[in-house]
Parts: sequence; structure tokens; C-alpha cells
Amino acid sequence: MALLLRKRLILIEEESTYGTDPTPTGADAVLVRDLNIVPQQSDIVSRDLIRPYLGASEQLLANTRVECTFSVELAGSGTAGTAPRYGKALKACGFSETVAANTSVTYVPVSTAFDSVTIHYNVDGVRHKVTGARGTFTVSANVGEIPTLDFTMTGIYVAPDDSAQPSVTYANQATPLIFKQGNTTGLNVMGLTTAKLSSYSLDIGNEIVYRELVGGTGEVLLTNRSVSGSLSIEAVALSVKDYFATALANTLGIIEFTHGTGAGNIVKVDSARGDISDVSYGDLDGIAMLEIPFTAIPSSAGNDEVEIVYT
Repeated sequence: MALLLRKRLILIEEESTYGTDPTPTGADAVLVRDLNIVPQQSDIVSRDLIRPYLGASEQLLANTRVECTFSVELAGSGTAGTAPRYGKALKACGFSETVAANTSVTYVPVSTAFDSVTIHYNVDGVRHKVTGARGTFTVSANVGEIPTLDFTMTGIYVAPDDSAQPSVTYANQATPLIFKQGNTTGLNVMGLTTAKLSSYSLDIGNEIVYRELVGGTGEVLLTNRSVSGSLSIEAVALSVKDYFATALANTLGIIEFTHGTGAGNIVKVDSARGDISDVSYGDLDGIAMLEIPFTAIPSSAGNDEVEIVYT
């Protein structure tokens, strides 16, 4: 019987021991968009044999791993102080999770003791297990659209099997709000709080390496992080804010916004030390826009270049 691609689901559960499947259940299901998997991603090694006739040589597969990509809507759990269901994926991207009961959940980057998750990707009864998964993500927000977190996760290959899809319980993912005036507030672009924002993107920029050594086992390593982003705002008079001078002066400043209107579904994305680079002009509906790329710089304390707070 044909497999229906529409009938896909993803379960994500945190691992207590790296690479060991914690057996996620339907209660670990995450509501996602743009769900895709590369079930076998290998380095191709050709034998390159020399023979007295034409033809290809056998291809051997090395360092076989799995890549899974998906997007989640940038929304809270629906309850202040409760982590969103996809919080485990954030932790597997090199972030810590701090919960203040009934108040907030805060995610900030770490530089050691990285979490990992097991992913079960099921397409109409064919299950792909991805253990030891770690990854990176981007934030994408455009006016008139649902803002998203877009994950790319890499994990250890496990042979797929036939497994009936479990009954899933979706929870702790509130209905998202459109990125627009009224839903999105608290904008601050290098000290200008009256900027008019069209789009915002942030790339966590984790460097993910899959490694297999003789005498060891396959492992996904997070080896570096470089957070960068860009935003598009309506151009302003230089007397209001001279972003060209700010870029040349290497002045650091806050770049942040808050999205959401009700407790449990408010998300703030904050870079306290944004460093903008070459500013250029754009065009939106015949209106001059400023295209501002930036890098998020950690302080001397480290691990504070970006913060995602759910309240």
C-alpha cells in the first residue's frame, strides 16, 4: 500500500545518556511545518579501480548520519512558566533552559555540556530513529506572516523499521500570532525604539560535525557558534538615527523585539550586544528601507549574545 507523505509526525525527547533512545511516546509529538528528512547522508568513497575496460567503480558509504529539518511556529506553551513542547530541540542546539515557575522560561546559549535528543520521524508507518541529535536553528519573522524557528538537526543513523504511528497528544504549543503591529512590540534597533520593522532573521550559526573514529562511536559535536542576523526597517533621517555612522564606529547596541499579547504566549528575542555591519538601502512598496546585517557579540562573561524568553 502506498505511503501517504501527508501522514507524517515527529517525536522529540531529551536523552539522559548520549545516543541512547529514551523511547519517545505520542506525548512527545511536536507540531511542525516543513518537515523533511535525509534518512541516509554519507560521505561517498569510490574505489577508483584501474581496469582494462570502461565503467564505474563501486561506491562505499562512510560516516552515515541523518539530517532532519523542520519549522515550529514562534509561540509559547500557552502557560507562563511552562516550556514549549519544542524546548527540547532548543536545548539540543546548545541552549540552556531556565524555568521560573508561573512566570517565564529563558533560553540562553552554553559552551559546554550540550544536550542531545532522539527524534522519531514516522511517515505513514515507516519509522526513522535519529539518536544523539544536535543542531542549529534560525528565527524568521516577516510582517504579515507567522514567525518561525527553523531547525536543522543531525543525528546518528539507525536502521528504519515498520512501526505504526502512535496516538499523539499535542500540547504546550499555543496558537501563533501574525507578525504585525499590535502583536509585535518592544522593538529596539540600536537604541531606536520607534523603528518600523518589515522583517527580521537570526541565525544561531552552530557548527555541527559528525565524527566516527576507530575505537569510538558515532557522535554529533557542536564545535562553534557565531550568531548573526539581519533586519529591514523603514529608512529614517540621519538626525533620528545614523546607522551608517553606527556601523563605522563599531558601536554595540540592543536589537530586540517581543512577539505575542497574552501570558503564556509572549516571546522576546534579544541580542544585547548587536554589532551592525554595512548598511544598504532596500525598496518596499516604493518606500526606502534600511537593510541592516548584524552579529550578536557575547560579553566578557560569555554565553549571553542572544536570549529567548517566554512569558
